Amino acid sequence: MEPGKSVRGLIQKAYDSLKASDSDGAKTALEEALKVDFEDPELEFALKCLSWWRERLQNPGFQSGNGGRENSYEKGGFILSQWKSFYGFLDRIGGYEAYDACLYAVRRYVFSSALGFFEDLLGDGENRHDPGLLLMVGRCYKGVGNYEEALRYLGQAVRFRREDGETLSEMADVNALLEETRAAKALFREAFFVEPRNIELRNMESGLILRLADRVRELGYEGPELLEWIPVYGAVYGVFSVKRELKLAELGKLKQTIFSLENEMRISPEKNLIIPRLVNRYLWFIDHLENSGGDPSLIEEIMLKIKLACPVVYEQYRN
Repeated sequence: MEPGKSVRGLIQKAYDSLKASDSDGAKTALEEALKVDFEDPELEFALKCLSWWRERLQNPGFQSGNGGRENSYEKGGFILSQWKSFYGFLDRIGGYEAYDACLYAVRRYVFSSALGFFEDLLGDGENRHDPGLLLMVGRCYKGVGNYEEALRYLGQAVRFRREDGETLSEMADVNALLEETRAAKALFREAFFVEPRNIELRNMESGLILRLADRVRELGYEGPELLEWIPVYGAVYGVFSVKRELKLAELGKLKQTIFSLENEMRISPEKNLIIPRLVNRYLWFIDHLENSGGDPSLIEEIMLKIKLACPVVYEQYRN
């Protein structure tokens, strides 16, 4: 059989079509492969993924619209919003870890499709001060593997959103993919400090953060708890190792937040989210004191507070 007519060859042809944003060509290639071997597991998986996306992007509701700028923004945003739902679909069917080539092709198709809508909006420069649009364009460039362009747009978005966990985490992720490890660690640490609940791990691609998330997940944490514990164990395991001295206003805000969380700890029956949030801020305070030559006795006092809040973290961080 000719290579291009084998199941493997036709599946690869489908992936190449997807990466070129040609879902019709991908569908044709996969249907041809079905005639050769309809029991091939990768073929079955690829068909399910393609059908899932075509159902959303080829339906009349998505295709309709006046083609104006507002419609382009909505369509691009809709495509990106479906990425998390897609992984929910993958979780239900299971076994997707074995098909990296398929997921890579799908990612290229999805993010290049969204990028096509956003690029029109950026054409004349009118929307280059829209941080939401800059963030989505940066995510798209990351999704298609153009990390330099992703970094450019995300850097612009961060200038408008200096305290936005989602934007900071995307920029951190791109730095990690570019092997700018020091910048990635610093940005991830900031992102998980300011707004961990807004960070979507499904959007992250770098091994640096995914490996850390897996280690924390192995401790039994999921959902919002996982996001709150990641920065704590990032410090414990030495992943979030790039630290800085806080500005005076930041230090004042940190102290106030610690005071509020300590009060909340005393009265709230639900401490599963408060404890990691408080411990993370204790660790930031310690880092600030160490970087600014602070009082060692104050550092010891904070360490004792960590011991009371979470003895396990205290022992691991101490050692």
